Amino acid sequence: MAEIILAGGCFWGVEEYFRRTDGITATVVGYVNSDIPNPTYEDLCYGKSKAAEGVIIEFDPEVISREQIVDLFYKIIDPYSYFRQGNDVGRQYRTGLYYRPGDEALKDFYEADKQKRQSQSTRKIWVEVAPLENFTEAEEYHQQYLVKNPGGYCHIPLPNKSEK
Repeated sequence: MAEIILAGGCFWGVEEYFRRTDGITATVVGYVNSDIPNPTYEDLCYGKSKAAEGVIIEFDPEVISREQIVDLFYKIIDPYSYFRQGNDVGRQYRTGLYYRPGDEALKDFYEADKQKRQSQSTRKIWVEVAPLENFTEAEEYHQQYLVKNPGGYCHIPLPNKSEK
């Protein structure tokens, strides 16, 4: 198994979108690159942490590639929005692709992919590419939130697996 760590606005929809994607084996939502130890959801909501809502996605590279996941990621976010996705506004809703420190190949892939996309647009892409400094798992009620609360708000259309 392999992993990818990303932030695409509210983590509920991002997690559920990828959970419905063939080849995804596990997901965990949490707080990426906090400037305080062990942030909570309330810390993000009240601006006490600079963390982004993110998702660690485990996947089977024999079923889906990292490149395919990144393509899907860019399809479900608005890469031109600064600290905003859908109705959600604020630093915690920024978009990003993260790599483990020392994984220069992944950093280079993310940066080259972003540069290619940027060269095809006149608008600035606001997806951050950054090392993963820390990840704090979100509270249990956030894990698979849209499974537990199927009517919950989501800025991402959620297709069935067969629709992708």
